[in-house]
Amino acid sequence: MAAETPLDRLKGVLAGTARALSARDDVELAFTSDAPMQAGRHLKVPMPARTLPAEQVAEARGYADSFALRLRHHDTALHARGAPGEAVARAVFDAVETARVEALGSKGFAGIAANLDQALRLRMKSDPIARARNAGEVPLSTAVGLMVRERLTGREAPASAAAGVALVREWVEEKAGSDLDALALAIDDQGAFARLTTKLLEDLELVEGEVLPQEDDDGGSEDEGTEDEQQQEEGEEGEESGDTGEGQVEARGEARESEDEDGEGTEDGDDAPDDLDGEPGDGEDTGAVPARPNRPLSDLPPQFEYKPFTTRFDEVVAATDLCDEEELDRLRAYLDQQLVHLQGVVTKLANRLQRRLMAQQSRSWDFDQEEGLLDAARLARVVVNPMQSLSYKRERDTEFKDTVVTLLLDNSGSMRGRPISIAAISADILARTLERVGVKVEILGFTTRAWKGGQAREAWLAAGRPPQPGRLNDIRHIVYKQADEPWRRAKKSLGLMMREGLLKENIDGEALLWAHGRLIARPEDRRILMVISDGAPVDDSTLSVNSGSYLERHLRQVIGWIEARSPIELVAIGIGHDVTRYYSRAVTIMDVEQLAGTMIEQLAGLFDDQQ
Repeated sequence: MAAETPLDRLKGVLAGTARALSARDDVELAFTSDAPMQAGRHLKVPMPARTLPAEQVAEARGYADSFALRLRHHDTALHARGAPGEAVARAVFDAVETARVEALGSKGFAGIAANLDQALRLRMKSDPIARARNAGEVPLSTAVGLMVRERLTGREAPASAAAGVALVREWVEEKAGSDLDALALAIDDQGAFARLTTKLLEDLELVEGEVLPQEDDDGGSEDEGTEDEQQQEEGEEGEESGDTGEGQVEARGEARESEDEDGEGTEDGDDAPDDLDGEPGDGEDTGAVPARPNRPLSDLPPQFEYKPFTTRFDEVVAATDLCDEEELDRLRAYLDQQLVHLQGVVTKLANRLQRRLMAQQSRSWDFDQEEGLLDAARLARVVVNPMQSLSYKRERDTEFKDTVVTLLLDNSGSMRGRPISIAAISADILARTLERVGVKVEILGFTTRAWKGGQAREAWLAAGRPPQPGRLNDIRHIVYKQADEPWRRAKKSLGLMMREGLLKENIDGEALLWAHGRLIARPEDRRILMVISDGAPVDDSTLSVNSGSYLERHLRQVIGWIEARSPIELVAIGIGHDVTRYYSRAVTIMDVEQLAGTMIEQLAGLFDDQQ
């Protein structure tokens, strides 16, 4: 039997403490390199490094204590009944409830309070509030949650978030200062506390006054009724996520960096990010993972036209701009730890691909030359007839087309966990392998900046909700590795895919156009675009106000155009999703463990076909 490691002992201590705090003997605790989360009695906390750095151990303790206190002091069904449907309001509602649970559970326990404070300090370092430069960039859920915590416990916000809180403090105090004071009186009663929180949201004008989330609004215009129905539907989706969505805590906040880049991906669309952020989806925990429908093939009507409602809030951003170097180091370490056993298998497959590519670049020979290498195969005729001169051969390089490969990775919420981890490490090793044989590799990802619409949806609502608005979310296109960038310089960037809060919704058609636009501008003779996805395009905000097949029809249109008219070779790999319905050259795998081998075999097949 293997000796117990310090990490195992720490796990046992945390599990025992969690059972004691929650007053439940059935609590199970495990370490994870993904997002810390609570799903019922199952707790997953951040895995510290093997050397058990004090800071990382304190973070794990903080999450374990927080989840255990939630099990003891929080009623999920009661919370869901009182929660508003609108994304920003729901995020604030959740953050205030978390502050109540932690304040109630840590009262009189200095050790628990210290653990919670340490976890909070680490989380705030990478939260957008730490980089906020004006009130518009402050995530309201984070700021209000910290202010409620301050009222309930007397502890100030962490230093990294203090400036951000200060940007909105006066506004919050002016509108809802009395509500904040009243919350402390109901800390022991979740129902009363929720009602006071709803009053807080009304005073902050995040929800309409005198309208409970579960009640119908009989008054107002038809448009208002439509919005209420839509909010109710969104709230029901949140309820279905159960403990998982509510208990999952965003470990590393979404960073916000807007760059002036023109990689929009739609024709005639310029990417001009606004310097406002405030991403409404940041505070909404990751329970809103969308369904991934596989609709039957439908013909594209010639009059179908796709459009974004606005591109003002879209962004094309480098991975290094979404978080600091220290966090990238940590995320990369998480990725390496999780896939140590897989790396050897993928490396063997990659070496096989390398040998095949080098064989295609092998030299042919010119024989009977006056100089060069001695041709041993023709020595026999010299032995037979010594008057024959020695024969030499010279090697001749075979032309191998200059090639570039773009890997376009689906960064949607349904890829969370093992799929995105394997996609990241496979892309990493593939880039390293192809670089050895002179093939350049670009690695890109696509997602959205927020769940359920973000600032684009807010702009649409402010414009009076015009019909058929088109794409209604803020897209985020991420450059993990540029084609001309050496692998060693981009290695850490791939760790960003492990970051909680990054993976949201997916708008595949525009992402494909964006990647194609970057690739078509490359000077290489041969250009290959490989798409890795696990489902059809889904964006709840867009599909709620357009036809249900709006995004899928656009994706089919883009694929058809590339395959029919573009010199770029397009290939796709579907993870548990039949992409052969979209792409003429595609393969579907049912087990994510097959991804690395399939990527390598697909590329090898493309290179073999060229010969």
